[in-house]
Amino acid sequence: MLIFSKTRQAIGDSSFEDTLKKEIEQCDARFLPLQQGLSAGGYAIHDAFQVMLISVTEFTNCIIIKAGIFYHGVVAGCSCADDPSPTDITTEYCEMLFEVDRATGETIVALA
Repeated sequence: MLIFSKTRQAIGDSSFEDTLKKEIEQCDARFLPLQQGLSAGGYAIHDAFQVMLISVTEFTNCIIIKAGIFYHGVVAGCSCADDPSPTDITTEYCEMLFEVDRATGETIVALA
C-alpha cells in the first residue's frame, strides 16, 4: 500500500498539487497498475514516469485525485538469435485514480 504522508500534510496548502505530483513520481512504480494500463506495448518499463494532475476532489475523509501517467512500454520480439527486429520502446499513457485518506495518508490506486 502507498502512503502519501507529505501529501496529507499539504492538504489545504498552496503547495498541495506540487507535493502530490512529486510524491506520485517518487513512489515505486511496481505499486502502480502500469502493466494494466498499456495500450501499445507488451510490458511496462518501471523506470521514470511523469504525472499530469487532471482533477482533485475533496471529501470529508479522503481526497480523490485523477492523474494522467506518462511512461514507457516495450514491444518485445521473440528474442531468437536471428530475430532481426529490435526491442521497440513505446510511449504509454493511462489515467489513474488515487484515493488519499485524510487521516493516515494511506493511498489506494486504480486505473480510471
